[in-house]
Amino acid sequence: MMEYVMEVYRQKSFTKAAEELHIAQPSLSQQIKKLEEELDTPLFIRKYGQVTPTPQGSRFIKRAESILKEKDDLLREMGEAAYEVGKELNIGAPAVTGGYVLPSLLKTFCQTYPHVHVRLIEESPRELEKLLLAGQLDLAILSMPVEHESLKTKHMLTEPLLLAVPPSAQPWLQAELNDIIHQRDQKGTVPFRLLEDASFIMLKEGYGFRQVVTELCHHHGFQPKITFETSHIQTAQALVKNGLGVTVVPKMVAQEERNEVTYLKIDSSPTRTLVFAYVEERYLTKAAQALMDLYQNQENT
Repeated sequence: MMEYVMEVYRQKSFTKAAEELHIAQPSLSQQIKKLEEELDTPLFIRKYGQVTPTPQGSRFIKRAESILKEKDDLLREMGEAAYEVGKELNIGAPAVTGGYVLPSLLKTFCQTYPHVHVRLIEESPRELEKLLLAGQLDLAILSMPVEHESLKTKHMLTEPLLLAVPPSAQPWLQAELNDIIHQRDQKGTVPFRLLEDASFIMLKEGYGFRQVVTELCHHHGFQPKITFETSHIQTAQALVKNGLGVTVVPKMVAQEERNEVTYLKIDSSPTRTLVFAYVEERYLTKAAQALMDLYQNQENT
């Protein structure tokens, strides 16, 4: 019955909830009404085609959500008892980051545990956090900072950030930076303050790396002037290649190609940190723990 209440709350509609639950809408309404009679209190307000919880309903939903999570965790834990690392692994990662850190790791994992079904979800960091909290992911790879306090993190790696600039001088860049670009073989670092008036290409809102770059600009005393926003670092680098702006990229995605994009070290030596993230209060599957252990073993060898 709690599942019925939660689905009505999620869908904000008895009709849509019935479709998701694969039962007839009159039957669902009857079951909810029967529960309300047993509790002697209404759980939902049905008005003008909208369904919203009453104050008592909100309290019921909050407790029911916690109980259902514990039920799911218990069933997963019991279901894994007969297996070394369980039967499935649901992992999430942003597309670019996952493309660099996951292939070799998942190859080793699948060779080590061939019976485990791995499901990979690629979404924005903000959406991945929501999926973790909803119990739809066992583990996610995220860039710090992580937004939700209930998510526990385990360090993966920390890497330098590089400034990506066009391969040739641009009229909208300061002369000192254009000189550095012209040299191409400079071994030093670029003063980040030179980017104060530059056109920035940034990831869209919802990507943790955007916050990293924004805070880097603030650290150097200016607000970035954003010309383009994108969901993909490859797109950002392509825009840089065509002289439409500058961007900051993690070292792992800096694809150094002559006459394409120039990558420069930044004077303040900024870094970004990747972590494994999971919900601290929920059951951590054996497969998720095994994947983290494999990664740690690879790093130590």
